Amino acid sequence: MHDLAGRLRGLPPSLGPVRLVGVDGHAGSGKSTFAGHLAAALGGAPVLHLDDIASHDELFSWTGRLTFQVIEPLGRGERARYAPYDWNLRAFGPPRDLPPAPVILVEGVGAGRRALRPHLASLLWMELPARESWARGRRRDGAAQREFWDGWTAAERVHFADDPSRPHADLLVRATPEGYEVLPGPASPL
Repeated sequence: MHDLAGRLRGLPPSLGPVRLVGVDGHAGSGKSTFAGHLAAALGGAPVLHLDDIASHDELFSWTGRLTFQVIEPLGRGERARYAPYDWNLRAFGPPRDLPPAPVILVEGVGAGRRALRPHLASLLWMELPARESWARGRRRDGAAQREFWDGWTAAERVHFADDPSRPHADLLVRATPEGYEVLPGPASPL
């Protein structure tokens, strides 16, 4: 993990002074957990969770909000402010600050979408098949979210059919019993 952190710190900035690193993969693939470990290895790098940007009404049509609230300010070297979505209350909450940092991780399904790729210093893909990822997510969220997951998996299929991220990943990340294995991705120059 520390080797990966060093490689990411060594990349040129991709968004103003920031190295924006996308962590994408299917829902339930372990993106949030991995991003948390990577953020710690980066000395406490900020993590922007796309679950805070998306909403029930905009599972994947949040690009404009992310651009206005986060991408544009960070690109100018300014502090971003975004209103995180509360999935229980079904409403956006009070704004949070996201200061420009040397590395910021943006994790969530769609972090490697076409509209974000020009702003990314690197794209990492959690290498876990969709069915296995979704089964993990369903176990995690329980029976109360069964109906949501049914709609989610259909929406995710449509999203990745139209705008696949994996072919553009610089690195593939696999969870192992010992931690993580990081391999060259389809877009890697290696």
